[in-house]
Amino acid sequence: MEPFFTERTEKGYSIVDFTTESLMNPLELESIGQALYRLVDSTKPQKLLLNFQKVKYLSSQAVGIILTLNKKVGQTKGASITLCGVGPSLLQLLKITRLDKILSIKPTAAEVLKGA
Repeated sequence: MEPFFTERTEKGYSIVDFTTESLMNPLELESIGQALYRLVDSTKPQKLLLNFQKVKYLSSQAVGIILTLNKKVGQTKGASITLCGVGPSLLQLLKITRLDKILSIKPTAAEVLKGA
């Protein structure tokens, strides 16, 4: 288990709950990215849910990791990635970069799982 996130499975979703406020440190992000890529490569989830509820700060490197995960998950037919718990400043960043148009963003994990 990584110190920056926990992983669980619920209602067909592979859920990654970030446990840190900041996804800004390049060295930490390198480790986080590699761990997330390994997770996706080994489990090949149909539905990946990234929960950013505790995250307040996100760097462009973290956005790049999200995009790479989206590409990796998208290689599996019918697979999807959803972001939830995205705070106002993170949502603004996603809108500025127009990632809100490519990524599915929901208010909470509970809302996503309720529809599962």
